[in-house]
Amino acid sequence: MCELGATHMNPETNTKHKRYDEVFKRSAVEHWMVSGKSARLIAAELGINVQNLHKWKQKFKALPAGPVAGTLEAFQAENRRRQRELHRVTRQRDILKKTLGLISEPPGNGLNA
Repeated sequence: MCELGATHMNPETNTKHKRYDEVFKRSAVEHWMVSGKSARLIAAELGINVQNLHKWKQKFKALPAGPVAGTLEAFQAENRRRQRELHRVTRQRDILKKTLGLISEPPGNGLNA
């Protein structure tokens, strides 16, 4: 496993290449997927090439689920749970508003007059 962004020389072409470990690659893809931002913006934030980000996404989509997939699934499950809770609380609020409206109506509007 290489360090995050470790630079290595290619002896054949005499050029430097950065190498990233699997954890960094998965984290970068997860950040991109969860954030909703564009690949170009995420790549700029992380200081990597946008093409690498796309390659890593394809690579991890083909592999069995790792820590990224588990985290993403956990976020999605939590989001569904919170949406259900919001729906339930919204219904309760609407019922309470209607009840409060009935209780607070002034007398003499034709009901008992």
